[in-house]
Amino acid sequence: MGIDGQKPLLPLLLLVIATAAVFPASSRSPPSQPAATLPSFRRAPLFPGKRSHPIKVQQRQQYNYQTRYFLQDLDHFSFADLPKFRQRYLINTEHWIGPERRGPIFLYCGNEGDIEWFAVNTGFVWEIAPRFGAMILFPEHRYYGESMPYGSQEEAYKNATTLAYLTAEQALADYAVLITDLKRNLSAENCPVVLFGGSYGGMLAAWMRLKYPHLTVGALASSAPILQFENIVPPDTFYNIVSNDFKRESTSCFDTIKKSWGEVEAEGRKDNGLSLLTKTFHFCRELKSTGDLIGWLESAYSYLAMVDYPYPSSFMMPLPGHPIREVCRKIDDSPEGSSVLERIFAGVSIYYNYTGTASCFELDDDPHGLDGWNWQACTEMVMPMSSDKETSMFPPYDFLYSDYEQDCWRTFSVLPRPRWVTTEFGGHDIRTALRTFGSNMIFSNGLLDPWSGGSVLQNVSDTIIALVTEEGAHHIDLRPSTPGDPDWLIQQRATEIKLIRGWIDDYSKAKHQKSTFNM
Repeated sequence: MGIDGQKPLLPLLLLVIATAAVFPASSRSPPSQPAATLPSFRRAPLFPGKRSHPIKVQQRQQYNYQTRYFLQDLDHFSFADLPKFRQRYLINTEHWIGPERRGPIFLYCGNEGDIEWFAVNTGFVWEIAPRFGAMILFPEHRYYGESMPYGSQEEAYKNATTLAYLTAEQALADYAVLITDLKRNLSAENCPVVLFGGSYGGMLAAWMRLKYPHLTVGALASSAPILQFENIVPPDTFYNIVSNDFKRESTSCFDTIKKSWGEVEAEGRKDNGLSLLTKTFHFCRELKSTGDLIGWLESAYSYLAMVDYPYPSSFMMPLPGHPIREVCRKIDDSPEGSSVLERIFAGVSIYYNYTGTASCFELDDDPHGLDGWNWQACTEMVMPMSSDKETSMFPPYDFLYSDYEQDCWRTFSVLPRPRWVTTEFGGHDIRTALRTFGSNMIFSNGLLDPWSGGSVLQNVSDTIIALVTEEGAHHIDLRPSTPGDPDWLIQQRATEIKLIRGWIDDYSKAKHQKSTFNM
């Protein structure tokens, strides 16, 4: 998650003492060090939404919805005469019991990607809506999918001026304005709204519940790392969790991966080293640097930890159940005499080529890094990441804010605001803030998910609940149910349903008492 050269960050889960990232006050002028002297950076893991892809017809037909568009203000916080844009949203009213019976509205807070991709991967909402008589709403996040200001992605992503309105605050205001207008048009002002979201969408769901409590009755925030900012959590937690996921499957697998980075660098220093590495890892085009290969491998390991589900899935790539176990099996069981890098290629092929249909691999589908999330990471979503040489299987890496700032300036001509998210939404002393100002929130996390370290892992109050599972991965509870779901996942979803039912019932009782009092 983040921009070129920056690693992710994390937190409450592991009692790791690490050097806290220091954020000097940023001047609003360019960094003094010229971009030409910048070191090469490794790309940090992104949220899965960055890897969203067009939905196939059979996937789209799995759930029934209508596609609609709503004209949104480009800037909700000024009165400047700016062009509006069309926000796409998906809606299903098939099971909605209507405004007369205060039928609830289930709103999923769209992430950093095509909203249809999130809709078909959020089966939990579709499966429980009928029993609640709920409307389903999936609004798309501005600057992603089809919801492009200025008419096209090319224009929207043109420069820092056109990208300036890509912020979490603007996105939340989009959702607030949309739901308010929709309820008014349907005479459904008294219908309760329940928020859902996973990953960045889970962060948005939690923040929207705090920012717009009058519009919602509760929020299920799954795998939502709202504490992944500043020095709230140790910056090495993300990579420690990924590393522990591999180590728990096989110590020798962990050791082979840890050793492989030196092997990559040594091979790359040979006269024809990059050509040899290109051949070993079956790239379609010759490597330009060992850093590109290292980033490719790091991404695979990080994403494998996120989607280490107990059953086969295709959320990001077609993968077997317990994919890390299968990767380590390939690494450990390679033929006798296999080199370290040959073992690594056999293992990582589980992620990149489990179907066996790829003849070669492309390094990056976005070589310039000019995507929406990188902009967000360069402005307000500053999540420090580091890798500890003792506890991590990844190459040692320290987060340096000055390098991060320079890279953002080089890429977007913008300077980050690393303290803005905690100023706008909170984060420090989160228990006191949530206990004082929050209610009706579920933070669900699986401890295999490296983003879990940046979330809320303990109950805060009777109405702010943390559901933590030892074997869970990235927002597994929001995924469609399968025959292979373990008992703990079935129980987790049952608990979530019970809590949501309680929110809606409490709202209905309060409305009934108010109407009785006014009679």
